[in-house]
Amino acid sequence: MTKETTPQAPQATPPFPPVLTRRTDAETCADPSSVMTLLADSDRTADGFTTYRSTFAKGAVGAPAHFHTKATELFFVISGSLQVLVGEEVTVLEAGDFLAVPPHTPHAFAAAPGCEADVLFVFTPGMGRFDYLRLLGRVMRGEADPKEIAESAERFDNHYCDSPAWRAALEASA
Repeated sequence: MTKETTPQAPQATPPFPPVLTRRTDAETCADPSSVMTLLADSDRTADGFTTYRSTFAKGAVGAPAHFHTKATELFFVISGSLQVLVGEEVTVLEAGDFLAVPPHTPHAFAAAPGCEADVLFVFTPGMGRFDYLRLLGRVMRGEADPKEIAESAERFDNHYCDSPAWRAALEASA
C-alpha cells in the first residue's frame, strides 16, 4: 500500500508580497475620453509588473504609435472592441482577446470605431508607470505642458514614433 502525500508549497521567499488592490481602494485617473483604474505599480511588485484597467468611451483616441525598449505590454479586452496597431498591421481586438506586444514593436490603440472598450493592461517589467498615466491625464485636461511627455520618454520607456498605417486607420474611422 502506498502512502498518499499532499504537495507542499515551496519554501523559497517570493520576490514581493502578494498584491491585492480592492476596487474601492484603486486610484483612478480620467481624461476626456477614458478612465484608468491603477491596480499595481512596480513599487509594489519589485519591478515585476505594472497593471491598470482602462475604460474607453466611443471615439476615445487611446495612445498614438509608440514602442517600449524594455517592457512587454499585454492587453486583455474585458468588453467592447479595441483597434490596435502592431508593427504595421491594424486589427481589432474583441472581448476576450489577448495581445502581447514585445519590446521595440511599434503599437497604438484606440476604441474601435463606434465602440467602447474596457481593457486590462500589464507591463513587464514594471517601471513606475502610474506617474506617466497621471501625467497623460493632466496633459489631456490642459493642466500640464505636452512637452513633459516627450521629456519623460526614457524615464517611462515610452517612445513615440510615426506610423502611416495608424494615421490611415484613424483617418478612415473619423
